[in-house]
Amino acid sequence: MSATLAPGATVVRGSCPLDCPDCCATLITVEDGKATRIQGDKAHPFTQGFLCTKVNRYLERTYHPDRVLTPLRRVGPKGSGQFVEASWDEALAAIAEKLNAIRASKHGPQSILPYSYAGTMGLLQGESMDRRFFHLIGASKLDRTICATAGMMGMRMTVGASIGADAEEVRNSDLVILWGTNTLTSNPHLWPHVLEARANGAPVLCIDPIRTRTAEQCDEWISIRPGTDAALALGMMHVIFAEGLQDDEYIAQHTVGSEALCTRVLEYPPAKVAQITGIPAERIVALARQYGRAKSAFVRINYGLQRHGGGAMAVRTIACLPAVTGHWRRPGGGVQLSSSANFAFNRPALHREDLSPPGTRTVNMSLLGDALTKPDAGVGGPPVMAMVVYNSNPAAIAPDHLKVTEGMRREDLFLVVLEHFRTDTADHADWVLPATTQVEHWDVHFSYGHLYATLNTPAVAPLGQALPNTEIFRRLAARMGLDHPALQDDDVTLVKQAVSGKDPRMATVTWESLSEHGWARLNLPRPFAPFANGGFLTPSGKCEFYSERMAQMGLDPVPTFTPPHEFPENVPELAAKYPLALVSSPAHQFMNSSFVNVGSLQRAAREPELALHPRDAEKRGIAEGAMVVVQNDRGHFKARARIREGIREGVAWAPGVWWAKLSSDGRNVNATTSQRLTDMGGGPVFYDNLVEVRSVS
Repeated sequence: MSATLAPGATVVRGSCPLDCPDCCATLITVEDGKATRIQGDKAHPFTQGFLCTKVNRYLERTYHPDRVLTPLRRVGPKGSGQFVEASWDEALAAIAEKLNAIRASKHGPQSILPYSYAGTMGLLQGESMDRRFFHLIGASKLDRTICATAGMMGMRMTVGASIGADAEEVRNSDLVILWGTNTLTSNPHLWPHVLEARANGAPVLCIDPIRTRTAEQCDEWISIRPGTDAALALGMMHVIFAEGLQDDEYIAQHTVGSEALCTRVLEYPPAKVAQITGIPAERIVALARQYGRAKSAFVRINYGLQRHGGGAMAVRTIACLPAVTGHWRRPGGGVQLSSSANFAFNRPALHREDLSPPGTRTVNMSLLGDALTKPDAGVGGPPVMAMVVYNSNPAAIAPDHLKVTEGMRREDLFLVVLEHFRTDTADHADWVLPATTQVEHWDVHFSYGHLYATLNTPAVAPLGQALPNTEIFRRLAARMGLDHPALQDDDVTLVKQAVSGKDPRMATVTWESLSEHGWARLNLPRPFAPFANGGFLTPSGKCEFYSERMAQMGLDPVPTFTPPHEFPENVPELAAKYPLALVSSPAHQFMNSSFVNVGSLQRAAREPELALHPRDAEKRGIAEGAMVVVQNDRGHFKARARIREGIREGVAWAPGVWWAKLSSDGRNVNATTSQRLTDMGGGPVFYDNLVEVRSVS
């Protein structure tokens, strides 16, 4: 590579920070102190030298003219985005004084709420010094549920942890089912492995309510009603057991509760499942036979299908399939939601939860609107009097965002935001603090789609007065008079602490290996087939078709179909008023609300849009390109209508997540989403959302 570099240029190894299973290894070219090129590492077995649409524009984001590069103090009304520049000394002094005063007030330190998620997936900038700081001051804890907890619980109750089939072994699969996942947008580095399986003869199927760009590239698109995935899995198992396609030996040796499962699936014959899912009965039978006759089918599920009232049960039910058929036996066979539980970074050393006072409350981040607006705080305990937001944009991405912004406009709420840009959330802040981007700081990363850990080395000095999150919390702690040694570790020390655990899977992931190569594979066998010989991480050590833990929780211990909260058959009056099921999965150009303000990507995404089936549009007199209002009892937002055959009738699709401030009406899709939670894990139900659509007169 050095032969192609300009004189004096260097290449620095890094990692993509985004909330994506691919966790790409990056190479940053630096010339005269400026990052001039970002590319994927060709040597990395999963990155394979290419980056996605978004990360190819990462330097455009880093050097964006609108970057926040100095502390900002609010001077206008909350939500107005009116600020003046300030010094770090002024900012730290004011914030420290206010937080100390709130700690000493009648409401106490638990009235301070941290709010963060996966704006960066890095263990340093996302969950190290920040956790220590908030634990030590006695702040409330945050239950970070907003993406994945329902699916994680579904996997935990079935196979024991978020561990699944190894994506690098997909080439050995004889059937690939992409179930509720738009792989080319949200997991693009899996696609070359899918293509290799196809070249070896494996059919590639997509199950989704929307004919996504991924579905367009598959051998078949199976259109399913949103929220009915568990019913389809039960219908498949009905056929598999009825026709003797199950692996009796694997079931006997490595599962518990097979008799209960066999009894349950009798309740889901193909004709009934067809009524629930909208998939013809004959296609359900054919899919079941195709799956049952395969030997190493790979089922990739993603987090969209668990964003409804029965989401955890949906994941749990699908996760039973490879144990029924014995596909876990072979590399490439099984189901994958996440690989994250394979990584055993020393999070206790990073978090230092022992610093948090006993009995400290935990607030579910999916209930932020209630936490900020209800007199009793909506979540128990003291009212939220201060909130520190970092790595997130809750004014845009949280459910029921109108209630969230209502709470953020409270004059008695002290709001501090660590950010790169003046987002919807930053506009409501009392103080905005400039944070570094990935090319400007240290970090270390796990993946939830493969088995490689990655080190991110800073390539350039921080722009302007920006600081890493870790340094911001160190400085704030010092200004607040906190002198605990845990708040003084530098970032390299934190990386070394992260890899200091004794789990044998981490034996190959050391400071030395990461420093030398930039990434390292976990110490796992090749090929990796996690449950080929059983060894499930459940209490029984087996795949649990019957879960005693769920029974003790008062839940159905056997896989079943748990409908969405707003399942039309169960809420006919609501469905008559709001007959369309709204799905709001990410736009191809955005990562949740990140990159929305990057010019090239914003132009490609055009504007907030709503896709409808032609018959649904015709019923409402909506033409292609018309401006429409999408509404329900929670709120409404405007979007540009796009008429598409590739949308299931009765479904609307609003790709997002747009900043509300960049929309024509100052709202986005989360004006219509609710604060209801999933059946397990306390997750949000973004896609459990009935609406009606009308043209703007």
